[in-house]
Amino acid sequence: MTIPAFGLGTFRLKDDVVIKSVKTALELGYRAIDTAQIYDNEAAVGLAIKESGVAREDLFITTKIWIENLDKNKLIPGLKESLRKLHTDYVDLTLIHWPSPNDAVPVAEFMQALLTAKNEGLTRQIGISNFTIDLMQQAIDAVGAENIATNQIELSPYLQNRKVVEWANKHNIHITSYMTLAYGKALSDEVIGQIALKHNAIPAQVILAWAMKLGYAVIPSSTKRENLQSNLQAQILTLDEDDMSAIADLDRNDRLVSPEGLAPAWD
Repeated sequence: MTIPAFGLGTFRLKDDVVIKSVKTALELGYRAIDTAQIYDNEAAVGLAIKESGVAREDLFITTKIWIENLDKNKLIPGLKESLRKLHTDYVDLTLIHWPSPNDAVPVAEFMQALLTAKNEGLTRQIGISNFTIDLMQQAIDAVGAENIATNQIELSPYLQNRKVVEWANKHNIHITSYMTLAYGKALSDEVIGQIALKHNAIPAQVILAWAMKLGYAVIPSSTKRENLQSNLQAQILTLDEDDMSAIADLDRNDRLVSPEGLAPAWD
């Protein structure tokens, strides 16, 4: 099984807002939806999917286990509650959202519990999010690289995270990029604007196309129909070597997501 290259993110979207976003996205042709236990929107996402009429087998649903459910006795019950909210018997991908702060729950414990969930059919694939090189190695030691479908990390033109990406690639761990537009900051970048003009595109399409050309999956979110529609077009935008080189030069290690008490020691 593979990770879809393009999907819909739902971070910070709740209630009627997320229902409308998901329904509109599905209507436009999106088929991969990313949510998480801590987003407090799984039930709304599940309702939107149910009311959309799109067949479950045509969808790729991802959720993420929150730190309070990492204990081996809580992970599977927590995932089952997510499935209930999402109105499904299984999800396609379940990620560990963040590593356990201060290693309160060892990596081996929650990864093995997650693998058990996969073996029980609760999730088709398993993976990790916000994992450093050391944490990825611990995850591999626990369940094998073949059982880690992706590492979902913050990655944008301003934070290209090359050490983590190169290490993951070497160990056949796919990368999913979140915050790809850098909270929108990269949309006003002059270099990206010039590339967009060259291709008769818009900055968001350029950034998403850049990430996908590098082999990453992307999960941009939006509440506006026109943005959901235009983001989709990034899949048919082809950047050349000059474009990719110009964006590579924008890297400045500008990390936007690093919650105190939760974030690991970044590479």
